[in-house]
Amino acid sequence: MTLDLGGDLHTLFREIVDCESVSLHEQEIADAVEQALTGLGHLEVTRIGNNVVARTALGRPQRVVIAGHLDTVPVADNLPSRLEHRSDGDYLVGRGTCDMKGGVAVALWLAAQLTDPAKDVTWVFYEAEEIAAEFNGLGRIAAWRPELLEADLAILMEPTDGVVEGGCQGTMRFTLTAAGTAAHSARSWTGHNAIHDLAPILELLGRWQLGDPLVEVDGLTYHEGLNATMVSGGLAGNVIPPEATIQINYRFAPDKTAPQAEAAMRRLFDGWPMEILDLSAPARPGLDRPLAQSFVTSVGRDPLPKYGWTDVARFSALGVPALNFGPGDALCAHKQDECCRLSSLDECAAALGDWLADAPAENAPEAAASRTVEGRL
Repeated sequence: MTLDLGGDLHTLFREIVDCESVSLHEQEIADAVEQALTGLGHLEVTRIGNNVVARTALGRPQRVVIAGHLDTVPVADNLPSRLEHRSDGDYLVGRGTCDMKGGVAVALWLAAQLTDPAKDVTWVFYEAEEIAAEFNGLGRIAAWRPELLEADLAILMEPTDGVVEGGCQGTMRFTLTAAGTAAHSARSWTGHNAIHDLAPILELLGRWQLGDPLVEVDGLTYHEGLNATMVSGGLAGNVIPPEATIQINYRFAPDKTAPQAEAAMRRLFDGWPMEILDLSAPARPGLDRPLAQSFVTSVGRDPLPKYGWTDVARFSALGVPALNFGPGDALCAHKQDECCRLSSLDECAAALGDWLADAPAENAPEAAASRTVEGRL
């Protein structure tokens, strides 16, 4: 497979989509990305597994990381891709179009076009985002070559339909268990019903929902969530259950660290045996940073909070403020008819490319207030 980074963006997009790259099977697309970038004289290219990092080294005062994952969830009879003409524009339909090969296409195309950007840029294309964290390519790069991810700002090409989404929520999944005593349901008074003992937990969850779940961080308002997601227990339809377990998911705003979120849940459910299944730290939006503010201004749309967890949290853990920005509507991700509006790629490429090409005002006061795609290339 050969990628033409000097041609049409939409054609490049379709080539990338039609190269199947389900998680842990990214070698073909990683080979193609490495080959295409290695041929560009303005980039230093590093390969780590199926992760490709390409960097400019122009001595600019600021460095930005642009990152996108190469893998997709499993194909569901939705490759090769197909073009659909709809009332609001042309769409490419197929696995990975939204999450997130549209963003990968924009990043690759810009990596080739921007030979002399005003900011040094590190382009990162990585593997295994869609599966367990132990396989994640960003984590692998951070462990082996952390200096490759050093930057003043990171932009993750998550599908946001061209809106900046700041930071991300943290997530905690845990179980609470009630102990009972088994008995025949015809003589229930001789046992103790563990499922009934979950009632106080459900009442606590109900009261929490009546509180104020809105938390403002760096000018963005996050909506926290605390919900029971699974209940298990019982042996048979005529047996009083000796044990019952409820699983709870806490989605918390980035005003808290992961340990603070855990401490809050332990206080709320004090006295209940708790087992933590997973706990992932959030990422602050970083919109208080001038560089992030300048990108938001360049995009020209009000930023939104990111609901859910994304790899911006990995950058945040490295001390790099990070934003989500890319083509495609996240509501289309992972669906069988997953799709991306082609003009969304054009919009993101123009906004991101213009911003990377523009010198900061204090360094280039003569820079034009606005630039066209043609003027940039």
